[in-house]
Amino acid sequence: MGTLVSIPLYLLLTTSTWPTYFFLLLLLTGTAIYLSQAAEKLYAAKDPPCIVIDEVVGFLWAMLWVPPTLPGIILGFIFFRLFDILKPFPIRALQDKLPGGYGVVGDDVMAGIYSCLLLHLLIRFSPL
Repeated sequence: MGTLVSIPLYLLLTTSTWPTYFFLLLLLTGTAIYLSQAAEKLYAAKDPPCIVIDEVVGFLWAMLWVPPTLPGIILGFIFFRLFDILKPFPIRALQDKLPGGYGVVGDDVMAGIYSCLLLHLLIRFSPL
């Protein structure tokens, strides 16, 4: 659900300059780490399912410097969800080894970065 909620936020952020998008993304990532850490303490659980801000941040990383086209958004969504679910190396290690909010958010950020790289390859070498 967090990934779907991210799409309007992404579209809003694309109206800003890329440095502003990047600055806000870094700020949101830090906020997500802090809030995820607090939620883990509150719910006394590792990465409780009620935390979705990590997915929001992960998707925004996936869409970094990606033009806001319908195919790009759909592929970004699919790639991010696949990387987030399958957790190829080192995504699972980040989730398991990093403490608190860093682990909750770190795996989603890495899934987003993998998705972003794949999207940019497709943009570069196909008519996306």
